[in-house]
Amino acid sequence: MDRYIRHLPLIGEDGFKKLRNCRVLLVGLGGLGSLIAYYLTCLGIKELHIVDHDVVSISDLNRQILYTIDDLGLKKVDVASRRLRLLNPDVEIIKHDIYLNDDNAIELTKDVDIVIDALDNWKSRLILNKACILNRRVLIHGAVSDWIGQVTVVIPCRTPCLQDLYLMTRPKDRNVVLVMPQTVGVIASIQVNEFIKYIINQGELLTGKLLIIDLLTYSKYVINLERQSNCICNSICK
Repeated sequence: MDRYIRHLPLIGEDGFKKLRNCRVLLVGLGGLGSLIAYYLTCLGIKELHIVDHDVVSISDLNRQILYTIDDLGLKKVDVASRRLRLLNPDVEIIKHDIYLNDDNAIELTKDVDIVIDALDNWKSRLILNKACILNRRVLIHGAVSDWIGQVTVVIPCRTPCLQDLYLMTRPKDRNVVLVMPQTVGVIASIQVNEFIKYIINQGELLTGKLLIIDLLTYSKYVINLERQSNCICNSICK
């Protein structure tokens, strides 16, 4: 228990037991995913399923803290699983070296308790979103660009989902996402914070809301999300 003594009193024994029994699916091991994986492993959850099919590149090293220059060209899931097991052998790390698609997204989300989106494109996010709704899995979304980041929490069939957000804002994917390293640190921390609050049932979640933070100006916006008429929830959640 010495490993967890600094945060255990803050969440209580019941909260700690909930974390210790939690199985998390983390999709994406880039800037956001590196930090999220690190913090979840420090917290001492039961299982961490990590999903990525990419290799470590030199341009990743400005923000992806799981990797070093010695890891260039290696699979991210291999490097991450090895490093996370060294960090905390109490956590079972399960790696999935795959590209996310409609079929495997449903299988991946079936046997976990909560899903965290650390992806970098909307095509994959919407695939993950649909799978979470079909399997009724809570989804914590985060995204970053430049100095700006955003977070929301989706509770299937109870709150607006990522497709509603997409239809409301029509974001466009970039070929290369420019991002300041500290931006992923802030947004990843908020995603982990939302995860903890949901698991231990404390605080106010970002459900039905999109939090947007601009670190250049310290501006903060909260946008209320609304269910759109052509959202997939309307057909799945009958």
